[in-house]
Amino acid sequence: MPRSHRGLPVRLGATLLASALAVAGCGEREPTAAEAGATLEMHILKLLDEVSAQNVQVTDPGGKDIPCGDGKARRTFAATGLDIGGQTNPRMLNTQMLGALSGFADYKMTGPGGEKFSVTSEATKTSLHMNSSTDGQYMVRGETACLSRS
Repeated sequence: MPRSHRGLPVRLGATLLASALAVAGCGEREPTAAEAGATLEMHILKLLDEVSAQNVQVTDPGGKDIPCGDGKARRTFAATGLDIGGQTNPRMLNTQMLGALSGFADYKMTGPGGEKFSVTSEATKTSLHMNSSTDGQYMVRGETACLSRS
């Protein structure tokens, strides 16, 4: 039987490691649509706060289940805000939001970038779309994955 450097059989060590990972994986529960929706709202409002957006306006309050098949639902949320400078171009506004987001949440880029950015968080089952298209106006919208209603 192969042995590790500490004398434990390698197969036993691998079995213990696999068991520990299986138990750890069982403890993580996928969020419900409502839980992910609350996280989505929090992330978008915090993001606009982090870039010091002024006159933040919620353009999609979310809060309702949108059916997406198999008894599951998704939630949405969107908001806009004004840049302090007032004349910053849309690409720079989106880039500022992308940078600010990395300071408090774990999102990964899902698109090629360009003018607008889309990011997804596997842990929270949320996606954000930084869609600023007018000088001086931040615009971000988000949605959850298709999740259980309860």
